Amino acid sequence: MAPSIWQLLIVLVIVLLLFGTKRLRNLGGDLGSAIKGFRGALSEPEETAEPQQDEASFVQSDSKANPDAAKQDKN
Repeated sequence: MAPSIWQLLIVLVIVLLLFGTKRLRNLGGDLGSAIKGFRGALSEPEETAEPQQDEASFVQSDSKANPDAAKQDKN
């Protein structure tokens, strides 16, 4: 059973009386900017995130930088 237009108008009037027009306008603006920010974050390329290194590549890069440390780790 769908609500009639009169029921919707009564609910709208009650909401306006409780919150006021200024507060509802601010709420609508905040909601709009939040949606815009969310869409922007979704369309952003994933290249901005730093690539994660696994432990093996970290050990390899460390052994290239300090070969003596790599020999000590193996022993």
